[in-house]
Amino acid sequence: MSELVWTKSSFSEAGGNNCVEVAADDGDGIAVRESTDPGRVLTTDRAAFRALLRGAKAGAFDHLLP
Repeated sequence: MSELVWTKSSFSEAGGNNCVEVAADDGDGIAVRESTDPGRVLTTDRAAFRALLRGAKAGAFDHLLP
């Protein structure tokens, strides 16, 4: 995997280090990390990440929140 260019979530705290960051690799891969633990990177493909985002936007995971 080449050097990734990370993009912070638009919901990140201003100036804070408490956010989700996403990067695309040269192929079909997507990498996701939490800024408080940048060494731990989750990877998936674009289709699976797109499905996750659609589900989150539709409220599919709301029942998991306190």
